[in-house]
Amino acid sequence: MDRYFIERFLAANRDDIRGRVLEVKNSEYTNRFGRAVAQADVLDLEASNPEVTIVADLAACDAIPDASFDCFILTQTLQFIRSSQAAVAHAHRILKSGGVLLVTVPTASPIVAGRVTDYWRFTVASCDSLFGDVFGRDSIEVRSYGSFVTCIAFMAGMAQEELTRHELERQDPRFSLIVTVRGKKA
Repeated sequence: MDRYFIERFLAANRDDIRGRVLEVKNSEYTNRFGRAVAQADVLDLEASNPEVTIVADLAACDAIPDASFDCFILTQTLQFIRSSQAAVAHAHRILKSGGVLLVTVPTASPIVAGRVTDYWRFTVASCDSLFGDVFGRDSIEVRSYGSFVTCIAFMAGMAQEELTRHELERQDPRFSLIVTVRGKKA
């Protein structure tokens, strides 16, 4: 269910996915939505990931040079990073001037079984604050996706195909499933 909204967000911002692009775990969204991608890099904590090109913790990635990327796709990851403020600051630091950070975070989601690092859930207000403090309020666009129906369907393990188009398209910020952030570095 959340992937439906994540993919809508990335499709709407596909023109930002260009040049040198960084993505977490794999380059699936870079390959699928990117335009004029010169280089696709993959960030992961695990060196054993066959797709990884950069092994680092986003909250402590001083080894990644400043102004390295034109775009950073950061989907459904910040909830697993204890210091989300440090992660956002590093994400901003490694973007080139004019570079774009495309983020999705959960507002409603089951806790991932076996993970002891599932720390956060986010809201539009928390994302406005977190990303606005780093990028500047005028350089971010924050939006929520979902409704009571999509949240219940997601928690019940339903697929998007089990809902009508009307049920998927209805948005209610009081019951968002995910929040998206587009941040552009000045």
